[in-house]
Amino acid sequence: MFGHRSDGFLVKEIDPIVALTPYIMPMRCDAQVMSDYKVDFEKLARYIVAKADEGYKITFMEIVIAAYVRVVSQIPEVNRFVSNKRLYARNELAVSFALLQNTSNGKIAENTTKCLFDPADTIYDVADRISETVERCRKEEADNSTMKVAKLLLRPILANSVVGLARLLDRYGIMPRYILNASPFHTSMFVTNLASIGLPAVNHHIYNFGTCSQFVSIGAVERTMGTDPKGVAVRKRLLPLGLVCDERIAEGAMYAKMLALWNRLLNNPEQLETPPEKVFYDEGHEYHLPAPARSRNRINTSSAVEA
Repeated sequence: MFGHRSDGFLVKEIDPIVALTPYIMPMRCDAQVMSDYKVDFEKLARYIVAKADEGYKITFMEIVIAAYVRVVSQIPEVNRFVSNKRLYARNELAVSFALLQNTSNGKIAENTTKCLFDPADTIYDVADRISETVERCRKEEADNSTMKVAKLLLRPILANSVVGLARLLDRYGIMPRYILNASPFHTSMFVTNLASIGLPAVNHHIYNFGTCSQFVSIGAVERTMGTDPKGVAVRKRLLPLGLVCDERIAEGAMYAKMLALWNRLLNNPEQLETPPEKVFYDEGHEYHLPAPARSRNRINTSSAVEA
């Protein structure tokens, strides 16, 4: 309340135009900026195979998230959010995503989770954190805090009352920490991997509920024609990404800087193998850091080659 929140710090050094924007566009759906990107699938695929030969299991989604984590470590301003028309610097680096659960009855079941990262994480750290989270939440009996809260709200009357109260508490920054931790909508970025179910990338809306400022979708591989450096026609495979951002949290130049760095990292994932030389923080506010990543990402090299 009065500018204080458990999940962020009120931004003080702010451009007057940026400060005015939330009053002109009070909801995230007012301020959505959508863009599409195509990443060289062949380059990422070769990188993933090379890492598998070394004994590391890395996925396309993990590369996308690791690149985002590195971007935030260098441009912390993109990890801001707007609440009650005020701009906050988030005090954690979190990414939410949905995943399919392993079920014994053949029915499709989803679980939604949130993973915390250290801005100094490498691609290996990111992969380890995600692997541990996915392993835990994919089990049929998995029932994380998000699902526990959701199951409590199955009755419409109760859901309307609780969600309405949650919106009010969130608006004034007094939402209980348990709810913030359980909510996948209170996150730095939300990722949906549509390629896993064979769908194209989409420009997914940002939820008005919560504090999420970026939403990324990963689509199924696209095949196209292009030219090589010598001008010879070649077949290409591209990995499409749909990115939606809340334009109120930063100037256009800051977003341009973010996208340029993200694109460079996605096309050169080996740069994510070492920690950043320096981590920058928004107005000096450091993050609440998760426990160190555990090395759960090693796989049997021989089986990786056979696969």
